[in-house]
Amino acid sequence: MKELDRRQLLTGLAAGTLMSVSGNSWSQIAKTPAPKLKTGPKLGAKLRIVIPANAGGGWDQTGRALGTAMISAGVVDEIEYENKGGKGGTIGLAHYAEKFAADPNTLIMGGTVMVGAVALQKPAVDMGILAPLARLTSDYLVMVVAANSPIKNASDLSAAMKANLKSVTVAGGSAGGVDHIFSGVFARATGANPDDLTYLPFAGGSEVVSAVLSGKATVGISGYSEFSSQLAGGQLRAIGVSSRKSSFGIPSIRDQGMQLDMANWRGVFTGKAVPAERQAAMVEAVRQATAHDSWKAVLKQNRWDASWLTGKDFAEQIDFDLTTARVMVHLLKLKA
Repeated sequence: MKELDRRQLLTGLAAGTLMSVSGNSWSQIAKTPAPKLKTGPKLGAKLRIVIPANAGGGWDQTGRALGTAMISAGVVDEIEYENKGGKGGTIGLAHYAEKFAADPNTLIMGGTVMVGAVALQKPAVDMGILAPLARLTSDYLVMVVAANSPIKNASDLSAAMKANLKSVTVAGGSAGGVDHIFSGVFARATGANPDDLTYLPFAGGSEVVSAVLSGKATVGISGYSEFSSQLAGGQLRAIGVSSRKSSFGIPSIRDQGMQLDMANWRGVFTGKAVPAERQAAMVEAVRQATAHDSWKAVLKQNRWDASWLTGKDFAEQIDFDLTTARVMVHLLKLKA
């Protein structure tokens, strides 16, 4: 990571704001077009994708969409999916390390949530065992409340947090993940003490929805795709999105007067012990899959941005994000 970027990051966080630093996926990720289709040899007859999350969440949706696209693109005949959720992906990561770390036919999904969970939990098995293949998508965080909530917008939420942060319970993804960190950043920006933040971590978006609708949580944070049905049905109301400008027809938090934005990326990895030649073949197979129409249809359906990145640039971005996450865990006093 460049020293200038590091100084900018620390200065911004100390001031209680989330800065936009070039190449920093915690801030805005520019839309990147899917790569052009390039034919190549088949990766194999059967491939396994380990999804370190419960069924139905963002990693699960992304992993299964990728598998479908790989079959459609003809780079593999069959995909086996294996879900192993919990603790921001670190349980699935440990499972992958034990069973498949050197398996040339197994991929694992990951992303910003796993980066944050590793920073917070400091697990025995971390992302150092992985070889980054490709960043695939990015999306933004949507903050929602129940339709009957007195909170109508980001300003109302800010006022409620400033008045009594302990009374405003936030539901989101796993502890240390992007939802947790953004809730801490938001609370800090209101002038409240992040020590008082009540955060309920869940393994999937459906559980976040249930917590908000039941009244167990005041506000929920997740990706748009995990709230879309309830937003369309009127059970939930969106009060802001973490992009720089309005997205999904929802006003951005930044446009509502708080200088905050954050993006959530998802990508695919294999084991560092897998031979380099095989890793390169995997990257090419994923490249072909993301150029297929079936993948593009999923991006459109879920309103994900294509954000293709691979090689040294992807590895450096992960290193930057890990540094960012560790700093934020410390400054925001986040607890596992």
